[in-house]
Amino acid sequence: YGILTSVAAGLVMALLTFFHGDLLSAIFSPDPEVVAASHSYLKAYAIDCLLTSFLFCFIGYFNGHGRTLFVMAQGMIGALGVRLPMAFLMIGHLFHLGLSTPASTAVQITLCILVFLRSKHRQAESAAT
Repeated sequence: YGILTSVAAGLVMALLTFFHGDLLSAIFSPDPEVVAASHSYLKAYAIDCLLTSFLFCFIGYFNGHGRTLFVMAQGMIGALGVRLPMAFLMIGHLFHLGLSTPASTAVQITLCILVFLRSKHRQAESAAT
């Protein structure tokens, strides 16, 4: 239920930021150029709203199981190994720059899935012996 609730909230925010990011941006600036530029960035960020709903559930799961070192490591890999290098490579258009965030989250989710499956495999092996 936690994942479903998180995904539902992520979906609402993703739709809001993707299709109506200009209205959200206009809250902070009346300048049409600023609104258009920030809406472009928010379209890429909308993808991350969905992905983050999965990632945060995994982070809570691993923290709850005492795997805090892994949580820190996957966060560092995502931020320093993916997000920052991609941001430097994507400079030019705010939509492309914004893609560095969901790319980082996708890598972090992949790491979480791999560690989750590995731990479930080890548990199954331990139960069999």
